[in-house]
Amino acid sequence: MNVLIVYAHPEPKSFNGAMKDVAVEALTAAGHDVVVSDLYSMGFNPVAGHDDFEGEPSNPDFFSLPIEQTKACEKGTTSPDIAAEMEKLKRADLVIFQFPVWWFGMPAVLKGWADRVFARGFAYLPGRKYDTGMFKGKTAMVATTTGTSADTYAPDGIDGDILTVLWPIHNGLLRYSGFDVLPPFVAYMPGRVGEDGRQAYLEAYKKRLVEFETTPRLFFHPKEDYGANERLKPGVLARSGVQRNV
Repeated sequence: MNVLIVYAHPEPKSFNGAMKDVAVEALTAAGHDVVVSDLYSMGFNPVAGHDDFEGEPSNPDFFSLPIEQTKACEKGTTSPDIAAEMEKLKRADLVIFQFPVWWFGMPAVLKGWADRVFARGFAYLPGRKYDTGMFKGKTAMVATTTGTSADTYAPDGIDGDILTVLWPIHNGLLRYSGFDVLPPFVAYMPGRVGEDGRQAYLEAYKKRLVEFETTPRLFFHPKEDYGANERLKPGVLARSGVQRNV
């Protein structure tokens, strides 16, 4: 199986770096082919814009990112740095996003990677999203660290349920483009749990990776649960993420 780890942390000796290294070791030992996109060491440009494309724009008077993305995917004129990441994503059966939670989301470099690589025409198109997404058959997982405790990210915690915090990634990026999504692996405040606590996290993460093929996926409502207005049909109990019955 081909695995892509998209890693976003500026310090190689960080706990995120340790998690990335453990993942490479464990997955390689299990016989998988692992590729790492280390966004900081690559100096990956996170800013989507005119430089994402080669050749003349579709409309020189008004720049539309989705229009240019679609055209570039059709004509093969996506910039080389994006095209290289797209090729990694095409080959991957499992994609892992490894990052620290900063301001309740991904570091800017990883968000920018998604903005540029999950391009219209490559990651989605009208009629090709969610259940019919273009990455249907692939699996993805978030592996992350937080600066505060598991209690703060509990459903009644001050920071909110961790699955709610990660909903924009799980649903808005990964499921939207067709991935099956594994439950996240979260190492809560690794800087404050001591060496034994950090080692326990790494052992638990290694176990999760070894067992990922049999791990139940997160639940997302299938298309048939929605009406023509793309809202849950009357009588369907909301069960995923931040959705609720009204």
